[in-house]
Amino acid sequence: MSFPRHAAALDALTQRGRLRHRTPAAGLDFASNDYLGLAGSDLLAGAARDALARGVPVGAGGARLLRGNHAEHEALETEAAAFFGAEAGLYMGGGFQANQAIFAALPMQGDLVLHDALVHASAHEGMRLGRAECRGFAHNDAGDAARVIADWRDAGGRGRVWIAVESVYSMAGDLAPLQALAALAAREDAVLVVDEAHATGVFGPQGRGLAHGLACPLVTLHTGGKGLGASGALVCADRVLVETLVNKARPFIYATAPSPLSAAVLRAALRALQEVPALVEAARARMALAHEAARRCGIAAQSQIVPVIVGEDQRALALAADLQVQGFDIRAIRPPTVPKGTARLRVSVTGHVGAEDIAALFAAIAAQERAAA
Repeated sequence: MSFPRHAAALDALTQRGRLRHRTPAAGLDFASNDYLGLAGSDLLAGAARDALARGVPVGAGGARLLRGNHAEHEALETEAAAFFGAEAGLYMGGGFQANQAIFAALPMQGDLVLHDALVHASAHEGMRLGRAECRGFAHNDAGDAARVIADWRDAGGRGRVWIAVESVYSMAGDLAPLQALAALAAREDAVLVVDEAHATGVFGPQGRGLAHGLACPLVTLHTGGKGLGASGALVCADRVLVETLVNKARPFIYATAPSPLSAAVLRAALRALQEVPALVEAARARMALAHEAARRCGIAAQSQIVPVIVGEDQRALALAADLQVQGFDIRAIRPPTVPKGTARLRVSVTGHVGAEDIAALFAAIAAQERAAA
């Protein structure tokens, strides 16, 4: 059996420099989201050994609503809700599933999902499956968000507004104007839905995220597989919203439960944020060094994600390949992940690099720029 149309589509991606590959990790880690260096740490490995020793199973064996629910899931949810300042939490298999669940199940018919123009693809998947109307607003522009709400109200919109943003944007590394958006949500009796995937463990008190303490109705998503070094995702919100997800969200109801062992490891990561302040402090110190090194290259940065905008897909691939040869694991990001004409190198400042590594990387990037001039 052959699949000529699929093969032609893959060939077209190759010609445009957009064919994706599963590339092995090699070199200094400027590519992962392991911002605290926890993923392979003795701390989490020890937590896994301890959990196994006390009988925590590796697999769940079923969905949470069947036999897959475990005391480790529930303990994690209770501890996470307290840590992130919410009434309740729900542990799910991953951030993509969780975002899909939030936007498919929580906004109701007659509501409006108002999303930042650059919000994650997983949120769009949820919106596509949901019953609410969806409209976008200009990236990081709270004034434009207010204008879109006003237009929707003028056109007869009477439901609840759900404002969907990321606190730290995964490809640009910039920060959402959360105070302005929270004020807008409070004025409009709207719910602010904040994806904290790239903020958890790095920003906020003890790494609680940038949305912590906002004075408005709030839903936050904290992924376990980035700064926390584990896996899965936590939705933190009012109890009635969490119970709605349990009863209505298909990615929760019909999925095998996350591993109880993974829940135990994630509990240990949350405890580490509270008990080992040096983890967060070190991540912030590395971020500051990267910002200064990037500034000397003419690159502005706001977080541990530093975008080096190149423009053309093939040039971004070539620059990434050159840096990989020099020993830096860094990847080219191309459309449709980022807007057309903004292919880039995504520098991720992880817990596996030090001051000398950061300086060497940006020196190599500066040398590339000089060679291209």
